[in-house]
Amino acid sequence: MNHFILILLFLFSLNAMAKGVGFSQFELNDEVSRPLNVTLWYPTRDTTPTALVADNIAFEGTHVVKEASVTQAKHPLVLLSHGYRGSWRNLNWLAHKLAQQGYIVAAPDHPGTTTFDHTSTQTSQWWQRPNDLVRVLNYLENDAAWQPVIVFDDVTAIGHSLGGWSVAQLIGAQFDRSAFMTQCKIHPNPRTCGLAKELGLHSVQDGEPESSDFSDPRVKRVIILDLGLARSFSTSSLNKIQQPSLILAAGIDIGDLPQAMESGYLAEHIPLENRRYKVFESATHFSYMQLCKANAIAVLEEEFPGDGVICKDGIGSDRRVLHNQIFDDVKTFLVQ
Repeated sequence: MNHFILILLFLFSLNAMAKGVGFSQFELNDEVSRPLNVTLWYPTRDTTPTALVADNIAFEGTHVVKEASVTQAKHPLVLLSHGYRGSWRNLNWLAHKLAQQGYIVAAPDHPGTTTFDHTSTQTSQWWQRPNDLVRVLNYLENDAAWQPVIVFDDVTAIGHSLGGWSVAQLIGAQFDRSAFMTQCKIHPNPRTCGLAKELGLHSVQDGEPESSDFSDPRVKRVIILDLGLARSFSTSSLNKIQQPSLILAAGIDIGDLPQAMESGYLAEHIPLENRRYKVFESATHFSYMQLCKANAIAVLEEEFPGDGVICKDGIGSDRRVLHNQIFDDVKTFLVQ
């Protein structure tokens, strides 16, 4: 579709801006062996009844209108992919902001690597993560309720951490087991190489497809938030990426996940003209996740010692301010 027409559609969507954010969840059962829990955020003129979602003793949620009607306009679509053992809640803040700007946002919880599902047989099926996103896209494209209100030939995919690794595959980044194992001998990083067996990256898995090409022509751009496992991609596949890519990294290393060896590696090998790369110097890996409440560190440490790091940002920094800065970059990238 002509880029000028897309901008006009986007502006039309903004003019029909929602007064609220609609919210819906469903289970996708197109493949019996791997049902997906899917969350949707979308523009709506409905303002009541409001509900608070993704809110708990440690993390701040957002106000939405559950099962609201979607604003009847053609909306851009964003696919979201959470990190290792995360969920839709982690990027709820970002999805909410995008819906307020006229986007429809869809996020599957990836079985095996989500908060409430650590099933080992699912965890080791690394190829299912990008496939989950394609399945959600296919479902929406063929659903009578969503097909009329979404622009399907100009999709954006956004992922954090392992989610960034997943969305990169939608634009042509290809897993290379041999290259990955070689890199792990040179740099035996416990946060990436240490997960090789659990994620099925160390050896060929049952049911693993012969091809590692999961690119989808409908996905026209990606936004990658401080990914891990970048060195598992073949440099030749990264060299061929043509879709615009926004790579946002965290400048503060939480331990064994230095941005120069992850986000920086990706930026080094994707053609310069096709990517933007920025390091948020006062952000940690978890700064891209939801806002933490005042007592969150103590709560998390009491439940699981060491988890308090999830709510620690750079000294003197404010996660809310970081989120606003991150979103400004995301919004600018989306409309270019």
